[in-house]
Amino acid sequence: MGSGLAVAPLGDASPLPPSEQLLLVLDGFEGPLDMLLALGRDQKVDLTRISILELADQYLAFVAEARKVRLELAADYLVMAAWLAYLKSRLLLPEPEGEEPSGEDMAAALAFQLQRLEAMKEAAAKLFARPRLGIDVHPRGAPEDLDLHRKPVYEVTLFDLLRAYGAQRARKDSSVLHIAPIRLYSMEEAVQRLSSLLGRMPDWATLASFLPGGQDGGGQGGGLLTRSALAAHFAATLELAKAGRVELRQEGAFAPLYVRSRREDGPADGPAEPPEQ
Repeated sequence: MGSGLAVAPLGDASPLPPSEQLLLVLDGFEGPLDMLLALGRDQKVDLTRISILELADQYLAFVAEARKVRLELAADYLVMAAWLAYLKSRLLLPEPEGEEPSGEDMAAALAFQLQRLEAMKEAAAKLFARPRLGIDVHPRGAPEDLDLHRKPVYEVTLFDLLRAYGAQRARKDSSVLHIAPIRLYSMEEAVQRLSSLLGRMPDWATLASFLPGGQDGGGQGGGLLTRSALAAHFAATLELAKAGRVELRQEGAFAPLYVRSRREDGPADGPAEPPEQ
């Protein structure tokens, strides 16, 4: 019963003289635990060290005096008085054998309930002490149409400004790498060149003679353009041979590659020197 009682947080009950405590204090209570808490405060001791026997005696005496004046005393106060009388008997008499809780356990449960009620009272007092909307604090009415101007303020040193300026100048003066586009020969260009030159070739001619710059492939300084022209013309001769437009001939491995227009009659004779272009 000690752990199942209802707890109702109330305002602080001020200690009163015995002559005034009967009616005034009773009107401020709403449950048995509130009365026990008020009586415990009258002892001026910590709730963890409160004497359950002394508290029970005070409670029983209070209820006995109150019933002489007010017969309509609340029933829960009488129930608590009966339970405290039972608790007092359990504390004074030897412990009976059985599974019922001992008097010390019941007293500890009652003390725990008093501590809980004390904490709830303190929390309620702190909560109601805060400013309340509509009583202590009032919200503003219609908002005003004000122009809001934001002005950023930077907290920097002179060194920070100089460093930022130097970084900006370094980014501005940095050189940009420009890569010029490279001129390369495509196979389509090589096919067009070979098609236009093979019609004027009377006999076999080396593939190098069709390259831009002459037979030795030294055009354009022998650079990337010349190498791309050689690769493009070689691929172009293969495509033309596949199409049946030219004939290819090579005397041995790594020997010069000869090319001429395809002829319908007559055997293929030996290679001849290419004509001057």
